[in-house]
Amino acid sequence: MFTRLGRFVVHNPWKVIAAWVIAAIAVVAFAPTLADVTNKDQTSFLPDKYESVQAQQLAEKAFGQTSNATATIVLKRADGGALTAADQAKATEIASGITAAKIDRVSGATTGPQALSPNKQVQLISVGLQGLPEEQPVLDAVQKVRDATGPVTEGTGLQYGVTGDAALFLDNKDAFDKAFVVVGVATIVLIVGLLLFIYRSPVAAFLPLLTVGLVSAIAPGLIALAAKAFDLQATQDLQTILTVVLYGVGTDYILFLLFRFRERLRGGEEPKQALVTATARVAEVIVSAAGAIVVAFSALLLAVFGGFKSLGPGLAIAVAVMAFAAITLVPAVVSLLGPKVFWPSKSWQQTPRGAMFKRFGTFTARRPAVVALVSGGLMVALALGALGMKVDYDAFSQLPDDTESARAVKDLQAGFPAGALNPTTVYVKGDSPLSASDLNAYAQELGKVPGVGTVLPAGPDGALALLNQDKTVAQINVVLAAAPYAKESMDLVDGKLREVAHASAPAGTSVLLGGVTASYADIRDANGRDLAVIFPVAGGLIAIILALLLRSLLAPLVLMLAVVLSFFSTVGATVLVFQGAAGHAGVTFSLPIMLYLFVVAIGTDYNILMIARLREEAEQGTDPRTAADLAIEHGGPSVAAAGLILAGTFSSLMLAGMALLTEMGFSVAVGIAISAFLMSIFLIPSVTALLGTRTWWPRKLKVVSTPATATSDKVAEPVG
Repeated sequence: MFTRLGRFVVHNPWKVIAAWVIAAIAVVAFAPTLADVTNKDQTSFLPDKYESVQAQQLAEKAFGQTSNATATIVLKRADGGALTAADQAKATEIASGITAAKIDRVSGATTGPQALSPNKQVQLISVGLQGLPEEQPVLDAVQKVRDATGPVTEGTGLQYGVTGDAALFLDNKDAFDKAFVVVGVATIVLIVGLLLFIYRSPVAAFLPLLTVGLVSAIAPGLIALAAKAFDLQATQDLQTILTVVLYGVGTDYILFLLFRFRERLRGGEEPKQALVTATARVAEVIVSAAGAIVVAFSALLLAVFGGFKSLGPGLAIAVAVMAFAAITLVPAVVSLLGPKVFWPSKSWQQTPRGAMFKRFGTFTARRPAVVALVSGGLMVALALGALGMKVDYDAFSQLPDDTESARAVKDLQAGFPAGALNPTTVYVKGDSPLSASDLNAYAQELGKVPGVGTVLPAGPDGALALLNQDKTVAQINVVLAAAPYAKESMDLVDGKLREVAHASAPAGTSVLLGGVTASYADIRDANGRDLAVIFPVAGGLIAIILALLLRSLLAPLVLMLAVVLSFFSTVGATVLVFQGAAGHAGVTFSLPIMLYLFVVAIGTDYNILMIARLREEAEQGTDPRTAADLAIEHGGPSVAAAGLILAGTFSSLMLAGMALLTEMGFSVAVGIAISAFLMSIFLIPSVTALLGTRTWWPRKLKVVSTPATATSDKVAEPVG
């Protein structure tokens, strides 16, 4: 099948290219954009079964509260001193000015003595906003509030910052927009630079830009169409991740083809036939590798957290399109160029001697146990670091330190409990009117829970509970001592506070906990459930694909054990760097899923390429140790080059200036390096050399040639 496909593409290049161009034009012209299905609110990805979601639904019904955004102006003296009477008057002036400005989507601004911290170092100005935090008019309103506040504070010695959920979204949006540009440029520069180093040819270096650029025009539209068809939403980081995935995976697949094409040319084949053969051989590897990635990504459909559920299928679609392009569009373009794809380099005409990977292969064949012990031992040592992993859910800590939202939160904590910005809301529901005295007593009980900072007055005349119109639902605002996203806050809401809230509720009532902390506690629960379900399911599906490719049971088992080890090695390295060296509170909560997506799924590409080469050598009658030697000699360069480029591509995320993307960039780059170099080039060939023909059990390989014949036309394939 792949031979027929290769023959058709190579001999009909213009038809193939025209079909891709027409498809790109149609998708760009008629499909929705990714922005149409993007949702920036993590908490909105929770299903209705969670208590925080039910609490929000009750609030909407009882108080008419939608998910209206909030903004808080944090005012303090630049010198850190106490706010004077004149400073407090200036705060009132700021609030009055914002209200009088009648900014679109701003309902008003309020402050007063109750908004002054006990130590008088901080005063808050609450700004009412109409609309969801992620809506563009609301974000524009936050920026206008910032613009209106600045001139009033000039020359007063006061320092201000606007924070809150809407301000966080605004800063997040700006940070992600900047990250997208920085990562896009860095990705292209890295790919071109590395390909120039590998092939010394500008044609080969710019080939991925042409082909991946075309796929990048098609994939987002297809993802948006699928999202609308199946009622999915995309997370705001999908566009940035998509850029890296398409260029990284696409360049890998192009490298697989070009290395094999160059090898066939060096073997003396005519260019068209060499490309047909290369396409046929590589297409099986690319389809299998892409299939493993698509299956792994699609397994995220089993997630209960909507952010994961939508991310996986989107990336799966992109990888499937890229794989199809790699076996059709790329060979078509190379067919038109022929050997000129390597111009002006002449390295494709002859094999350099003394190749590095030839020495690696020879040593592995002679000392497979030593190679397996060293490579496996390094991975195990790194994996031990995973035992100390902690998870961080703090949305503010993901922003660059110089953003206004993050700075204002730190200023707020100088005078108020860290949880003052986002109180935990306790909703009490009864079948008959609730007693104000019972509610006040209940609120006081909540305030005594260790870890609770205070209970804010919510009702008129300083009452601790706010009642709805028919007095059957009450809202109590509980301020936690720790930050809303901190682990101890989530533990408190998900533990002692929830227990006391339900156990101490007035007779005949039911209680629901809501707010940001409760939502993230539920996200944490969903995340834990998803990891427990998705990992084994995806691992099993990938193993099935490998078993079908290799027609073996033992080889896929060996590969999957190596992949699991590489995952924990990557987690361990990330923990050592970010929790250890950098002193972070923990790694971003979505990081394990991201590593699963990119290290387990994409890293399997290299295993498939290497094990396919080992199988190819074994099928030609080569003894296991010689097969390992030849697989490293011929497959090692393409694995190393692809791994280097993909790791370099993901490392560009470290330039984004955001904790989430920095951690992701580092961890995935390290994970790809571990997968490509330690696992695929050294561990897998050395283990197969030790296992011998048992690697392919229960299959018995048919010998089609003698070892001498099998190796007579092999040529070294170094990087360069």
